[in-house]
Formats: sequence, C-alpha cells, structure tokens
Amino acid sequence: MDTSLWALFSSAFLSSTLLPGGSEAVLAWLQQVGDHSPWLLLGVATLGNTLGGMTSWGLGRLIAIRYPAAGLVRTSHRRALARIERWGSPVLLLSWLPVIGDPLCVAAGWLRIHWLTSLLFIGLGKGLRYAVLLWMAG
Repeated sequence: MDTSLWALFSSAFLSSTLLPGGSEAVLAWLQQVGDHSPWLLLGVATLGNTLGGMTSWGLGRLIAIRYPAAGLVRTSHRRALARIERWGSPVLLLSWLPVIGDPLCVAAGWLRIHWLTSLLFIGLGKGLRYAVLLWMAG
C-alpha cells in the first residue's frame, strides 16, 4: 500500500477519535488525483474511520469497568443516555457527525452495547458518509 493510502487511513482513524484528522480533504484530494479506484479509497477511509470509532467504543468500555454508568450520570445527561439505551446500536449510524459522533461511540462502549452490532452500525454510517463525499467530489 502506498503512502497516500496510509495517509488516508491515518487521517480517517484520527478523525474518528477525539483528535483532528481532516480525512474528508485527503479523500477528496486523492479522488481528484485519480491514482486509485474510488472503491479502494472508500474502503480505506471507511476502515480507518471505523477502527477509530471502535477505539472510542473500547475506551468507553474501559471506563465502564472503573465507573459504571448507573451511578455517575448527571441529570442533564440522563435523557441523552436514555435515548442511546432505547435506540441501541442503530444510533451509531450517526457516529460520523461532528461533535456528537465521538461521544456516541464512547457512550455505546460505556453502556456496553454489543461490540459486533456497534461495529456494523459505526461502519455503515461512516461508509455512507464517505460514499456521499466521493459522489459529491466526483
């Protein structure tokens, strides 16, 4: 795999954590350069971003070991967590959204939403976002 694909993977991974990454710009630039298939770009960006989301999920799971969700939630956050618990893993389709996406992944791990369904919904949401970006940039 060449360095441009590693750069895309890395920026997608970092963009899906609490760190800045700019994967959308890297993806659009690589599509404009035209050295790689859009399907390959979509796969690399989605894989990196999904693994970053699952890293956030894992962080939430680790936090839950030391600080169980039951006793620590402030009143202002109870409604949001109740929605996540009620909607379950499908809420992770929104994990691509700026500002709320990363906390959604952490909350899903903290609330012990199953890892496999979390992985599927995080990957689907992030993949659809990158597909739309490729379509718009194309």
